[in-house]
Amino acid sequence: MKQKTYELFKNESVDTIVNEIEKELKTRNESPFWTDKVAPFSRAILSVLVPLRDKDLLFTPEGEYIETLTPEIFLRWSDFLSLKTLAFTLAHSNEANKLVRTKLEEEKCEQYTPIDLSELGTYLSRYTVNLENESLDFPIANYNLHQGVSNVIKSLL
Repeated sequence: MKQKTYELFKNESVDTIVNEIEKELKTRNESPFWTDKVAPFSRAILSVLVPLRDKDLLFTPEGEYIETLTPEIFLRWSDFLSLKTLAFTLAHSNEANKLVRTKLEEEKCEQYTPIDLSELGTYLSRYTVNLENESLDFPIANYNLHQGVSNVIKSLL
């Protein structure tokens, strides 16, 4: 998977990328506990990163513009706190009808169109992330769980 991973992230749909991750998982000897978590977690992240990629509005967790969706950027966003921040950034952007809380050029931010956050929101709410109040924390056990999921994904990519 490693050689074609960059092309997958650069060009393919959410479903195609997640299917490839699932295929790679099946070739590994991972615990069913982890395999049941990797696909939904990957799908939740990609459900927003792929639309940002397609709109040429990708940015890092620090808000810097990036041209291409790569496995490294995917992994940086897979940090649970970063993912929560991304969800709130896009929710605010959907309300403002422009990309906010980034360091992208204003002209680029104005090209933003709302992104469907339902998949990401459903996923985060399952792990007790408060989607109404960004300042409320989530249980550390959920953070630790997702670090484990990130580690499994990292080993695949």
